[in-house]
Amino acid sequence: MNRREFLKATAATSAVLLASNLLHGVSNAEGIIKIPEADKIMVTILTDNYSDINVYSHNIARRWRRAPGPIEDWPLHAEHGLSYLIETTINGVDHSFLFDFGSEFRGVLRNMEILNVNFNKLEALALSHGHWDHDLTFVDLMKAKKDTMREGIPLYVGEEAFIERFSREASGKVVGMNQLRREDIEALGFIKIVEIKDPASVVPGAFFSGKIEMVTEYEKILPRLVKREKQEFVQDLFAGEQALILNLKGGGLIVLSGCAHRGIVNAVKTAQKITGVEKIHTVMGGFHLVESKPEVVQKTIADIKALSPNYIVPTHCTGFPAITAFAREMPKEFVLSSVGTRFTFGG
Repeated sequence: MNRREFLKATAATSAVLLASNLLHGVSNAEGIIKIPEADKIMVTILTDNYSDINVYSHNIARRWRRAPGPIEDWPLHAEHGLSYLIETTINGVDHSFLFDFGSEFRGVLRNMEILNVNFNKLEALALSHGHWDHDLTFVDLMKAKKDTMREGIPLYVGEEAFIERFSREASGKVVGMNQLRREDIEALGFIKIVEIKDPASVVPGAFFSGKIEMVTEYEKILPRLVKREKQEFVQDLFAGEQALILNLKGGGLIVLSGCAHRGIVNAVKTAQKITGVEKIHTVMGGFHLVESKPEVVQKTIADIKALSPNYIVPTHCTGFPAITAFAREMPKEFVLSSVGTRFTFGG
């Protein structure tokens, strides 16, 4: 490469990096990701384990209320699964994407239509990890909405999103847990798969965490969750599991998890480390405490308390005992999740 070619290539690279930095955030010399502050953030629960049309609204939580019509049209679908619509507003510009997709196609699609998800405006798709309760609907949803979505829409995933995953039963039998296939997504013809290892912007103001560091001594991955490696079953460490990090103007970080297999406290601490922001505004998502011993639940609550969040919103695989423990021990911060709830921060 001669000097002219070198300068041309350098200029082009710098332009791409600058454009990316201006749009999505800047990483400084210390490796800190400067996530743009959002004036407003909205998180809508498209599906979750719990639905209640009578639950009261909260100052940050607008509950779904039935529209007039036949009684069979009232309920929203609940399931063992999770899906969010995420919306950010930065400098007057709105952005939106789907984070996780639930497990039962017809129910999730119906919820999305009732809750008026605008597929035309979606800028991205994002998957926390490759488990059936977060991705089983994906291909069918995309087929159903293909004609209303933008060409080349990115699907952000972490490492190992498309591997086979299994659960080992008490009897020793290993049971498959479905598999989202890269080739099925590519066959749709309009989605660009973006596999990440490091923190990465999904839309302006919303970042995937990259690898979640496991720093607590008590947050352990369930031994029964395994993957196949060289014809043997080994423990799945969920190396590519992603938490979602948002930064509310004047409020601090909002950290959302899918299942938090690597630990919800670990996810929040990773968010603090990579952003350099200590203040935690909200911790929301599946905390995967459903099979945890009471002492692990108590340690988790103690560490979440120490983070002093404004709000705590356990969902999905947190488990009823842990959810009630959070409600009992953090009554001012606790907000109940229910399908159809729209959480609004700022604005």
